[in-house]
Amino acid sequence: MPSYTVTVATGSQWFAGTDDYVYLSLEGAAGCSERHLLDKPFYNDFERGAVDSYDVTVEEDLGEIQLIKIEKRKYWYQDDWYLKYITVKTPMGDYLEFPCYRWITDEKEIVLRDGRAKLPQDDKTQILKQHRRKELETRQKKYRWKEWHPGFPLSIDAHSHSDLPRDIQFDNEKGIDFILNYSKAMENLYVNRFMHMFQSSWSDFADFEKIFVRISNTISEYVMQHWKEDFMFGYQFLNGCNPVLIRRCTEIPKKLPVTMHMVECSLERNLTLEEEVKQGNIFIVDYELLDGVDANKTDPCTIQYLAAPICLLYKNLENKIVPIAIQLGQKPGPDNPIFLPSDATYDWLLAKIWVRSSDFHIHQTVTHLLRTHLISEVFSIAMFRQLPAVHPLFKLLVPHMRFTIAINTKAREQLICECGLFDKANATGGGGHVQMVQKAMKDLTYNSLCFPEEIKARGMDSKEDIPYYYYRDDGIKVWEAIKSFAEDVIHIYYESDEVVCEDVELQAFVKDIYVYGMRGVKASGFPKMIRTREKLAEYLTVIIFTTSAQHAAVNFGQYDWCSWIPNAPPTMRRPPPTEKGTVTIEQIVESLPDRGRSCWHLGAVWALSQFQDNELFLGVYPDEHFVEKPVKEAMAKFHKNLDEIVNAITSRNKNKKLPYYYLSPDRIPNSVAV
Repeated sequence: MPSYTVTVATGSQWFAGTDDYVYLSLEGAAGCSERHLLDKPFYNDFERGAVDSYDVTVEEDLGEIQLIKIEKRKYWYQDDWYLKYITVKTPMGDYLEFPCYRWITDEKEIVLRDGRAKLPQDDKTQILKQHRRKELETRQKKYRWKEWHPGFPLSIDAHSHSDLPRDIQFDNEKGIDFILNYSKAMENLYVNRFMHMFQSSWSDFADFEKIFVRISNTISEYVMQHWKEDFMFGYQFLNGCNPVLIRRCTEIPKKLPVTMHMVECSLERNLTLEEEVKQGNIFIVDYELLDGVDANKTDPCTIQYLAAPICLLYKNLENKIVPIAIQLGQKPGPDNPIFLPSDATYDWLLAKIWVRSSDFHIHQTVTHLLRTHLISEVFSIAMFRQLPAVHPLFKLLVPHMRFTIAINTKAREQLICECGLFDKANATGGGGHVQMVQKAMKDLTYNSLCFPEEIKARGMDSKEDIPYYYYRDDGIKVWEAIKSFAEDVIHIYYESDEVVCEDVELQAFVKDIYVYGMRGVKASGFPKMIRTREKLAEYLTVIIFTTSAQHAAVNFGQYDWCSWIPNAPPTMRRPPPTEKGTVTIEQIVESLPDRGRSCWHLGAVWALSQFQDNELFLGVYPDEHFVEKPVKEAMAKFHKNLDEIVNAITSRNKNKKLPYYYLSPDRIPNSVAV
């Protein structure tokens, strides 16, 4: 009688193994096997990290094996099992691989197809079509869209992390408990000793060092030493943790009535301000989005303030970007002066602090939360709802969706919810952050997520004119590497543009993102369908780049750039100055966050800057969803390209006082997971 050798691999996560009864049956083109008991309770099979083999004898040849059914029946108590994959050696000596990489919970069963990726039009038999359809029907019941706030991209329908499907939960929920992690961070930083003085002000700038010195690093120390200097202020617009706002100024806006007389002493080329603008030497950052946003009122003992400044910057003869004018409100007038480098030292310093505080708010809520976390969750939900595990695009994208829905659900549960941790230290807490996302949605367009297009739209694409914009330089390299990889995979499975158009699952995936993620807003520019391989490559690059590189660029530098509180105040406790010549050092310190809010802020930026345990970085795919040789060759090429980028960045950073490494592929996690 024919005999098949079945090899079963159990995951290496904690509690991945099982002591339950496990049954297996094979379904081939010529028939089905009986249900075989693979393991009896406490026989030490299916332990964590184990690979177990069994012989399955059948009455007659089953033909080509199409499906494997795995059933788990409870022996004593609920015992979830993480199944990595199954391989089958046929009587003819051929090996078939059946990827799983899923949890089998309760007394559930799963049906697996072999690992060869197939488009929906490739399936010819009814049994395979039915399996595909049933998998999506099941997933669409689990992964439901829900509106968290009006105007937001839709998110997962789950109130808490424990409500999520087991497959997308964190392995260890404690590891992503924000309350626990922030408290632990403050303990590790030795700043919890200041919490009993929550409302009290610091004495002076040096006083902030009491909560800073313990885990200082190269960049954060440099920031602490140089934060007052104009070059450091300007440099952060290029290579800090929010390098996405600065744009070349083509015309001085009427709401910023800067005159040549005001800035003449800052210009170095013997040109008028208008001539400097024409030559492309003037840049602008406008925080208009903050105008009208309500400041945090959750603590009646501390009034908090926001501003919506406009900052004009200049590229000097050393090619450094430096500020030359700051207006702290959107409407010009006598009570909204334009601050200048030639003003009194503390006037100019406080104006820059207000800009840095405003930049922090835009970074946290728009650049980071909306444009990486929330949009990546949209990609994740749509993928699970519309792409079955056998689809090549599911196999391509699933490593880049790892834990994204889970981290966002936990954030809605503890961090950005009403009375959440975000309210404790941030001036945009208490609802202001919600208003900001709602206002920022109009600018969340498809083109703005296409990295080269976004850089070009801001007039920041010239390496000759702006030579020290490492975010741009490294980002372009990573974008091109991802796009090349996406193109390679696409050309393996899509022979022509016509095949792209005929892929109904791909089109449903794209439509889900447009309808639910972008709320069907035509102005977003998100496509309703994909018609060409070229457009598909770009679309997949947008998804992979956003979930990996873009998030890394704006997340993991938070401790570097925001741990020195005066450089990134999460709140301000005095209103913006309305006249010049009155600012004192005491007024600045009283404006900055109090001791308690400073400690919460420091704990937050430290925790958010840490990689996950067992982090998987860009191009590292230990779960072998793909089994075909051409795709594995494409992966090897991708990895080689990424290694070359790492080497180039490492070489450039040598001996730099301010190295830029956030877009080095060996520091870019595959997914948004923190």
